[in-house]
Amino acid sequence: MTATQFFQQLVTGLLQTGPLEFIAVFAGIASVWFSRKENILVYPVGLINTVIYIYISIKGNLLGEASVNFYYTVMSIYGWLLWSKKEAQKPVLAITYSNKKEWLQQLVFFAVFYLVIYFSLTGLKKSFAPEAIPWADAFASATAYTGMWLMARKKVESWIWWIATNVASIPLYFIKGYVFTSVQFLVLLVLAVAGLVAWQKKAIKQWQ
Repeated sequence: MTATQFFQQLVTGLLQTGPLEFIAVFAGIASVWFSRKENILVYPVGLINTVIYIYISIKGNLLGEASVNFYYTVMSIYGWLLWSKKEAQKPVLAITYSNKKEWLQQLVFFAVFYLVIYFSLTGLKKSFAPEAIPWADAFASATAYTGMWLMARKKVESWIWWIATNVASIPLYFIKGYVFTSVQFLVLLVLAVAGLVAWQKKAIKQWQ
């Protein structure tokens, strides 16, 4: 694809973006901004994004991403409850780094979800979703599953998994024709890097 063709596809995709996708994109960006600030609004705003993307992902044969957004919805409620807990007017949950055992758990968590999603999509591709891209969808989905799980527990490493998700999702959604969503993931990638830096600083302060 030449630069001209890429630009034409980008413009065409943006012009074809529906109102639901616009709402979902802005809600998603706002949600990540709130999470970087450690603001509990990350969850109610994020629910708007995830519920809409369940529908969009199913429509675009991105079944792995549909499962991710369903998982996001459930985990958003779980994270909302965890972040709401307070003792003496202070949050119970603090931003921390993962230890070696927790890192191992994350890698196993990712590997299990990747394999399950990959083989499930490979099977569905033959008879139900011929346009599915199992390996890419599975990677984007499994990293997102891991990132959301760690975000609910306020682990710094959640942002590393979000960065991986965003990098994989930019071309994935672009190829599927959801250009505005692809642009969203580019913005989210920048916010994820900023979020990683911000949470690293907060985690260090916990030990001072």
